[in-house]
Amino acid sequence: MKFTDEAKIEVVAGKGGDGCLSFRREKYIPEGGPNGGDGGDGGSVYLEADSNLNTLVDFRYKRLFRAKHGEHGKGSECTGKKGEDLIIKVPVGTLVYDVETEECLIDFVKPKQKHLVARGGIHGLGNVHFKSSTNRAPRRITKGTLGESRILRLELQVLADVGLLGLPNAGKSTFLRAVSAARPKVAAYPFTTISPNLGVVSIELDRHFVIADIPGLIAGAADGVGLGIKFLKHLSRTRLLLHLVDIAPLDSNPVQDFITISREVEKYSSELAARERWLVFNKVDLLPADELAAHCEAIVEKLNWQGRVFQISSLSGQGCKELSYQIMQYLEQKS
Repeated sequence: MKFTDEAKIEVVAGKGGDGCLSFRREKYIPEGGPNGGDGGDGGSVYLEADSNLNTLVDFRYKRLFRAKHGEHGKGSECTGKKGEDLIIKVPVGTLVYDVETEECLIDFVKPKQKHLVARGGIHGLGNVHFKSSTNRAPRRITKGTLGESRILRLELQVLADVGLLGLPNAGKSTFLRAVSAARPKVAAYPFTTISPNLGVVSIELDRHFVIADIPGLIAGAADGVGLGIKFLKHLSRTRLLLHLVDIAPLDSNPVQDFITISREVEKYSSELAARERWLVFNKVDLLPADELAAHCEAIVEKLNWQGRVFQISSLSGQGCKELSYQIMQYLEQKS
């Protein structure tokens, strides 16, 4: 299924039904009074968060959503039927903006969360409401009002506790496969993830957290180069960032790799750049054991890194379990 994280839709609430102009027509009552009923209210449009959805792909082709109109009133003081409300399901993590005002209407952070985005029109009144001692046969009614209409921009930000940062081929997808049941694509040739992936890491029966793997960043990402910057917003809800660095790249420098990503994150959001981040050296199985510690220390010293440092191999699983436990402990302490 194609991952879609932005969509624009138009929502139109139903029109209220018109009031009815009617008079009693019964045998032996030659001059019956007014008996026109009211119309029904128009249906409203709601958005509701659904935990079973994880993409906005349903809005790629259907972009106009209309609620039902209220029915017109009838004789014998019969009220028209109310228009049926329309409930549109969206993924948890969806932000909803009014395109015209750029106002954020709602941030869906919980399943079953519901929000009114277009109110239905008000019903019209039948002529029975306008009879009086001086006007025994009113021919006046009111028409139902139009329902609200809006153009909305939906923006999905996936909900995850931990986000992965790194260049393409830093091993983020392999790490996600190693610690969770998620199965993002990995291969023995250079390529990058093209859409976010989520994985649930279970430590014990009731202890787990969610990791988000986004497309790798490259130099110039903040200026629109590559895919990663488009998906950085998915890290905005995370509480912890893991910055994966290939410890033994064939054609690049680990120090420069780290600096490149850090600069792009800073350009995108100073708030995201200031979030708790751990440095994770990946692919440590590619270096001789007697050289590993000195190599890692040299990189940490050049970066003047003061945060936490871990050494793992996503492919072999070395250090992944220990890192997962440390993440769980950190999240529990911060919750």
